[in-house]
Amino acid sequence: MAKWDEASVAAELLACEAERRDREPFTDEWPELDVDTGYRIQDANLAKRLARGEKLVGVKLGLTSAAKQKRMGVYAPFVAWLTDDMILDEGAPVPQAKLIHPRIEPEIIFVMKDRLAGPGVTRESAMAAVETVSAGAEVIDSRYKNFRFRAGDVVADNASSGAWATGSVVVKPEDIDLLNEKVEVYVDGKLEHTGTGADVQGHPGEALALAANDLARRGLAIEAGQIVLTGGITDAVFAPPGSTVTCKFSTLGEVTIEGGK
Repeated sequence: MAKWDEASVAAELLACEAERRDREPFTDEWPELDVDTGYRIQDANLAKRLARGEKLVGVKLGLTSAAKQKRMGVYAPFVAWLTDDMILDEGAPVPQAKLIHPRIEPEIIFVMKDRLAGPGVTRESAMAAVETVSAGAEVIDSRYKNFRFRAGDVVADNASSGAWATGSVVVKPEDIDLLNEKVEVYVDGKLEHTGTGADVQGHPGEALALAANDLARRGLAIEAGQIVLTGGITDAVFAPPGSTVTCKFSTLGEVTIEGGK
């Protein structure tokens, strides 16, 4: 049985990503890998990403909806990092050559006008710091077989980060009813899931506040100009080669991602 520690888990996760190789969760062998340990591993790997030339562009939330929590068996949301290497240009297919077993989920995306630092951030103060709102589709991936993990595993794995695409419709936060913003997720033309902004922690602004307050525990904040993916509104759908996934929002337009080859 392997003897894992923060440094070896961090190195193994980046190696799995580079080699498109999945593995069993570390907590099978190292049950002491808790959420706080996972965040230290996540931060260590962010430092490695930045050292190799990636740029930090924002944060993402994972497991903010009841549907995602139920599927994954992990009943708490988490925060993770976004870098420019994860951006999927509009019209670009799923980067199958980089990912292991990609899935797609619809997101509401914020771009920040002001710095947002906890503790004590509320939905109202969080939304006051938002510049714009857009639709998005996140291509999640996992370095764990069958997306099986415990809380510490998924936090260490940067909350199953992969890539994301942003829709072309951009609105001000005061010009949209985020609570009732509806999305329908189609796979090859078949409706698979529906949801609304209320499925994300009751309101996407609550997820934003949660992220700021959680980062504050590590002395960090969401900076002006950064992008925030507020978490999957519905459960994710698989995105195999040859598929087409479309997330149709009621006012934010739609985001379509082809499965690629």
